[in-house]
Amino acid sequence: MNQPKRYLDIVLDIRKMINQENIRPGDRIPSERELAERLKVGRSTIREALRSLELLGLIETRRGEGTFLSDHRNHQLVEVLSTFILQDNQSQEDVQETRKIHELSAIRSICQNDATSQLSVWDSFSKCLTDEEGFLRSDFIRELMVLSGNRLSLKIWILLEQYSGHPYKGRISSDETMMIKNILAAIRQQDADKAAAALTGWIDWLQKENEENDHNS
Repeated sequence: MNQPKRYLDIVLDIRKMINQENIRPGDRIPSERELAERLKVGRSTIREALRSLELLGLIETRRGEGTFLSDHRNHQLVEVLSTFILQDNQSQEDVQETRKIHELSAIRSICQNDATSQLSVWDSFSKCLTDEEGFLRSDFIRELMVLSGNRLSLKIWILLEQYSGHPYKGRISSDETMMIKNILAAIRQQDADKAAAALTGWIDWLQKENEENDHNS
């Protein structure tokens, strides 16, 4: 459970640095290397934090120029969510539950859309399972969020996924294969209730697995 706290620390440190150094929208922020040195964390951790902040619209990277602070009007979403999370020590469960709400809403939207529910991407996921190739959990859940078509929900979900410690890291295991097949079948059938129930079952199972792994590590 240390990862989301580390991410929050980085967000706060970068925000504090921006305020202290009076960095304005359009100004360049320190490089990845410099941030790693100043914040005393690994470059991979900085890279992950910057990527998430860019996806949320807080910063933008210009090829060959560097990373720049975006317009302050784009900061409202992360300000509201991070302030809530930082002020409430018991908010971890709320974060997970809110993330789950967005995921279930996404799969219902997909099932209710004739075109989206019949996309070939679902066949691709099924084929990977049948061929025992498997795929990354994060690829599957992110596809659900993107194809729901709700960009605001996607932005919120990206932030919540970070704060809940990347629960979808790793590849689909043999224990999960049937659960994912049930989710895919329900999407194809456009059965929103069945799809939501199957997704809930998988999410709950994965959460228990992650908690057991954290406990044993």
